[in-house]
Amino acid sequence: MVSPGQRKRLWTSCVAPLCLLELCAAQILYSISEEISKGTVVGNIAKDLNINAHELESRGLRIVSGHSKRYFDVNSKTGVLFVSERIDREQLCGNAEKCSVNIEAILNDPMQLHRIEVNILDINDNAPYFHEISYIINITESAYTGERFPLPVANDDDSGSNSVKSYKLSPNEYFSLDVQSGGDQIVSAELVLQKALDREKKPVIELILTTVDGGKAPRSGTLQITINVEDVNDNTPAFSKPLYKVRVGENSPLGSTIIKLEGTDLDEGVNGEIVYSISAGGSSKVNNIFAIDAITGEITIKGKLDYEENPAYEIRAQARDKGTPSRVTHCKVLVEVLDVNDNAPEITVSSVMSPVKEDSTLGTVVALVTVTDKDSGKHGEAKAQVSDSVPFKLKPSYKNYYSLVVDGPLDRERTSQYNISITATDEGSPPLSNSSFIIVDVSDVNDNPPRFPEPVINVYVKENSQIGAVIHTVSAFDPDVGENARVTYSLLESSKSSSLTSLVNINSDSGDIHSLQSFNYEEMKTFQFKVQATDSGVPPLSSNVSVNVFILDENDNSPGILAPYSEHGSVNTENIPYSAEAGYFVAKIRAVDADSGYNALLSYHISEPKGNNLFRIGSSSGEIRTKRRMSDNDLKTHPLVIVVSDSGEPSLSATVSIDVVVVESTGDIQTQFKHTPIKEESFSDLNLYLLIAIVSVSVIFLLSLISLIAVKCCRTDGSFSRYSAPVITTHPDGSWSYSKSTQQYDVCFSSDTLKSDVVVFPAPFPPADAELISINGGDTFTRTQTLPNSEKSVHFQMVSLAPYTYRSSVFHETPPRLGAGRTH
Repeated sequence: MVSPGQRKRLWTSCVAPLCLLELCAAQILYSISEEISKGTVVGNIAKDLNINAHELESRGLRIVSGHSKRYFDVNSKTGVLFVSERIDREQLCGNAEKCSVNIEAILNDPMQLHRIEVNILDINDNAPYFHEISYIINITESAYTGERFPLPVANDDDSGSNSVKSYKLSPNEYFSLDVQSGGDQIVSAELVLQKALDREKKPVIELILTTVDGGKAPRSGTLQITINVEDVNDNTPAFSKPLYKVRVGENSPLGSTIIKLEGTDLDEGVNGEIVYSISAGGSSKVNNIFAIDAITGEITIKGKLDYEENPAYEIRAQARDKGTPSRVTHCKVLVEVLDVNDNAPEITVSSVMSPVKEDSTLGTVVALVTVTDKDSGKHGEAKAQVSDSVPFKLKPSYKNYYSLVVDGPLDRERTSQYNISITATDEGSPPLSNSSFIIVDVSDVNDNPPRFPEPVINVYVKENSQIGAVIHTVSAFDPDVGENARVTYSLLESSKSSSLTSLVNINSDSGDIHSLQSFNYEEMKTFQFKVQATDSGVPPLSSNVSVNVFILDENDNSPGILAPYSEHGSVNTENIPYSAEAGYFVAKIRAVDADSGYNALLSYHISEPKGNNLFRIGSSSGEIRTKRRMSDNDLKTHPLVIVVSDSGEPSLSATVSIDVVVVESTGDIQTQFKHTPIKEESFSDLNLYLLIAIVSVSVIFLLSLISLIAVKCCRTDGSFSRYSAPVITTHPDGSWSYSKSTQQYDVCFSSDTLKSDVVVFPAPFPPADAELISINGGDTFTRTQTLPNSEKSVHFQMVSLAPYTYRSSVFHETPPRLGAGRTH
């Protein structure tokens, strides 16, 4: 257990808020001694941070350190920080004055980060020592009293007060010991000659040098010194000064000369020739870094200088003459290594929180970043930043610690993964930088509704299609992923289509729309509904699309014969006079088709026996006329079978039978009308008022129609400038002719029919079997039939059908039963 005297605790208030979930934390400083046993308690984090110890385990208390070894661990239940690995300060920090281990304590829910610094205090666990076991000094007997002889420097792996503090020399009558310390110099010792030497009395002197460190339980080391007394060389070489100082950059190239030593010797000849060398008693590192030229005295660099490893070196140089015996002198060269910016910052990333939700708020912590630089001063000051244009930024938290936080909106559909480049740059000259990459994945949230390619979908379905057939497949795309992108489909009923469930159904997974009935174009031509696409996210999102279903007509209805020839199975009779000319109007067949388009375009044909060439029928008008005059060889009764066919695929048809009877004179022709019984009712006042109202409304409507036609004609006068005004003429046989200057339309009705529906077709080219005559400047068929009797009042009612349709009605003295229909 560390005693209170060995441990101190320093609280430092948080100057700036740490960006871990936007909470502030404090810096805790502990101090412990090296080499303490494993399990030794360093401090109680929960107590020192005022955190409830019961919350530590639930909040996942853990510590993070940037060292390769885990020197400390924490009890997640009690918050006690203890030693988990042997700590050797000399191995951890070398000879640095301060040695500390930085760790971070991290708590979740909410996340908090607390910086902890543990100072490693040195103990006196290493004894000082010399690199050599014995040291030999050759001293001439002519050495004068007070002459000094440097001794090897002792080394101690400990630092501070536990390092080398003093030297002791074994008792003798010749030498005393002068210990030098303080300033930039290393504690060293020199032998001082106190009594003249006499080789004849004592040629070898044995001494023991003891070095002692400054620990409370001091440790010591010894060196055996052997002094050989040499014979006469009475002048010793001398340096210009005993101490040289020089500065050199740590990036100096190998072989560079840092200083040239100059020594002199007053002797002549061999005794005056000087040889320079580095003293063997110096540090072994010096011999690996520097070399001295024995002749010139130039000291050069032979090893790599590193300010971060050793900021200064002490070179002990000597100058020895070649006399017999030789004499030697010594000097010190203090080499100060100048720091240059040769170390790029190092980036350490920890606690990466990936993936990050795409709806994360600004300031959400993604990772913790630490930046270190081995250089010193400005060269060691580094700043980090995110180099790419990404929605993240680095927020300073404490010294060289940063938090990587969200700085902008995230959208997984645009970018699902970010490769964040963090660049750290120091303030050296030139500045050095280093980069590290963090991969952050973005997780999906349901922020996109399904989308249809089009807002409106038009579907075309043939009538009589199979029940259950797929009429269309809708598809919606959701840019989200997973369950957020799984789309289901449903039908939305509108007020206009309350019976939608009886018409169609939709597969919720595939989007296939199935028909639930066989559609009939004649009953329903179109219907609308909406399809809703809903994703499976929480909460679910949806979108709609309008579906217009158009029923396409099929030729599934046969033509229907209209009155008076519409009775099934009956044979109709028409009379013509024997004197009828070619082109005489016999009858008009009217038919309708419930289909539309080409499926309702009807054509008329006579299914006649061979050799019957007396009659023809207009293929589009349905009018039966004579081809030629009668002859005596012709039959009196001509049975005709009229086939009415539509233009669909396959074509459908209907037939009607007519017997044409040839009579001798026109007086014998009797038109058979079907009369409708009339109820005899008294003409009351109410009927009078009703008649007046009907007539008034009719007059107003007629005037409005005439005004509208006049306005239309005025507006479109320029459009039809190339046409002459339409002309409607009446044929002698009771038909109409609608003419424009270049086109002529011809319609006829039978005097036998009560009511005729007429489709007016342009006839630039007459049928092959028609004879044309000119009436009022236009072409029409040759007619010999006259209009009905003058006592019959004629009233025409016109309605527009494609391309031009007129409906005419003929009223006789006895009001007939009116028919309705459409003629093609």
